[in-house]
Amino acid sequence: MSVSADALRLHLDYTAWASRRLVAAAAQLSAEELQRDFGTADKSVLGTLVHVFGADRIWLARLEGKPPGSFLTEADYLLSVLENDWPALHERWKQWAAGLTDEVVRRVVTYHDTKGREWSQPLWQPLLHVVNHATHHRGQVSGFLRAMGHAPPVLDLVAYYRTVAA
Repeated sequence: MSVSADALRLHLDYTAWASRRLVAAAAQLSAEELQRDFGTADKSVLGTLVHVFGADRIWLARLEGKPPGSFLTEADYLLSVLENDWPALHERWKQWAAGLTDEVVRRVVTYHDTKGREWSQPLWQPLLHVVNHATHHRGQVSGFLRAMGHAPPVLDLVAYYRTVAA
């Protein structure tokens, strides 16, 4: 099985669209709401969004064949980083993905996880993981927003398809 390069680019664009929408919603929260601990691994709206940003950054470095650097730093835990650096990172993803072909996405890539273990997979698999990982955590943040009485933005993939088609 494989996924076309065009489908992967579309889904990378989707994840950028959905993440921007959720960061915009988070920007409307008070400092206390941004940091409220919900008892999950990444604790809060801010912590969960920062986790996704860090994962997006590390996965791009892996797939570019570059040393990924540290996962997260103290400086990442600012809403301004999510508002400014994350869209810039999504643009880097877009530029990188522009060169993908159906042949390239079937090629096996080898990378190391944060524990130093080596993995080899067809390129399309970690790319879909990046999108799925972000979707999972955006769902958590949407739940946090609802729990605090806020309506989260529409982030459904089908809503993105409709937006692109319009």
